[in-house]
Amino acid sequence: MNTRTPRTLMDIDVNRRSFLGMLAAGAAVVGVPSLLSGCGGSGQAPTTGFVAAGTDVIPTYVPVDYVTPDFPSVNGSTPGFSVLPTELVQSVPTPPGKGTAFTAMTPLWGTIPPKSGNQYYAAVNDLLGSTIDFQITDGNTYGDKLATVLASSRDVPDWVCVPTWNLPPRFGSEIVGNVFQDLSPYLGGDKVKEYPNLANIPTDAWKFCVFNGKLYGLPFPGEILTDAVFYRKDVLDGLGITPDVRSGQDLIDLAVELTDSSAGRWGTEDLWNTAAIIHAVPPKWKLDDAGKLVHRVESEEYRAALEWNAAVFAAGVVHPDAVADQSGDAKQRFQSGKTVIANDGLGSWHEALRDNLASNPDFWQEPFLPFAADGGTPVLFKGNPANIFSFLKKSDDEARIKELLSLADVLAAPFGTTEFDVVANGVEGVHFTRDDQGMPVPTDLAATELQPTYMFLVDGPIANTRVQYPGYVEASSNWQAAASEFITDPVFYGQQISEPQQYASIGQPFVDLEKDISRGRKSISDLDSAVETWKSSGGDELRAFYQDILDQQ
Repeated sequence: MNTRTPRTLMDIDVNRRSFLGMLAAGAAVVGVPSLLSGCGGSGQAPTTGFVAAGTDVIPTYVPVDYVTPDFPSVNGSTPGFSVLPTELVQSVPTPPGKGTAFTAMTPLWGTIPPKSGNQYYAAVNDLLGSTIDFQITDGNTYGDKLATVLASSRDVPDWVCVPTWNLPPRFGSEIVGNVFQDLSPYLGGDKVKEYPNLANIPTDAWKFCVFNGKLYGLPFPGEILTDAVFYRKDVLDGLGITPDVRSGQDLIDLAVELTDSSAGRWGTEDLWNTAAIIHAVPPKWKLDDAGKLVHRVESEEYRAALEWNAAVFAAGVVHPDAVADQSGDAKQRFQSGKTVIANDGLGSWHEALRDNLASNPDFWQEPFLPFAADGGTPVLFKGNPANIFSFLKKSDDEARIKELLSLADVLAAPFGTTEFDVVANGVEGVHFTRDDQGMPVPTDLAATELQPTYMFLVDGPIANTRVQYPGYVEASSNWQAAASEFITDPVFYGQQISEPQQYASIGQPFVDLEKDISRGRKSISDLDSAVETWKSSGGDELRAFYQDILDQQ
């Protein structure tokens, strides 16, 4: 790869997809503290209050392809486009809005753009036929702002983005039905066909927007494959090493071969997420042979993952800073070649290319093909079908709700449409020009006016279109296609289940235990006592809570 890639509009600040690397890392299917919930208290487990969605609630899936991918989706993997279309399709022929002004609350991990004279907002509003006035809050403090706004229904804007990690307590039990509009009568079943771009959103994403048996949310679809085990292929090529990793021991052996402390090179970062992936540790629950629920921390897979990761550390292949749990610099160490193997979200792949190709044209990282720790068939669990969704303020005005949904239909337009292009890139000649590949290259004005905002309200299906990085779309799409052969739904996949508040924090000790056992500060025998404490402090009650839900299905 001996080419310098131009800076494109999709690379500025926190753009349409770049923050998905953060999502993939923060919402990974393994190793996330929120997945270990189960807390103190004793006595009878509470009833669930869970209501399954009826067939008339989930929107009918009606796929539409305005452009044909070069690498089609396989079992739900992200389709890839190695060439950008030269002709775009107008998916909504005329602006559907009625000239109404709506308010919308969204987060932003970037600089808040000006409202006055903003040509980007004006262009999107022209497509909509109505105006959306954004109330933007720093994404790092968005949860606090959201909790304050939701405390008083009269302060709630017309349209509100709610990231899954910012869901406030009692959202499902007390807030959503009292504050937000039930969309089941408008989008449930075939009713969604009135909005073709919304009907093009996959079913699993819609399922995740159901609370108490009713459809409330509009989704920002996620990718079904979220994490991978990466290695620096350019570094291995330079060392004359062709990796052939088919088991956990193979990976340790490779890390030993790569480690050369005198050269300042270490085999790995902390591979705890890798340990969980290759040992098929369930995200939260699994079913045993008798059909009973087993929590991840009770599972043999979890125990085996801890033992394997301890073996990685014991082999002396982990960078000393990672041993010291300095995880904030892990990306920098990996990208500079100080470490050669690391686990990360899939979004980190193209972000690393963006950040390194200009200074190191030979830079290339890629994931190992999926493998199981014992050399058998790997098992990969799907990621959340959506990590962000939005809600419409409750209203008795049916026409107002329908107008908002017609705007959502425009914003959900997929790749290959005029609407997608304007929402993603702004106005050609104002916010971007195109290079010889058709990639949008931002103007100076784009950095000021164009920040991701509309995408937090609703988004269409994900597409892999990073053609500015030679070989990336093909490599990424082929890897996802291969990995999708091993993907499976975790228990309770795609269901919004609101746990009672008393089950909120007892899982936290396992986060520290994972670090201590991995680094040899504690032994695997300490896991047994931790599990017993978890069970007696609320874990068994939590199991009963989920078993009740399972029995209803």
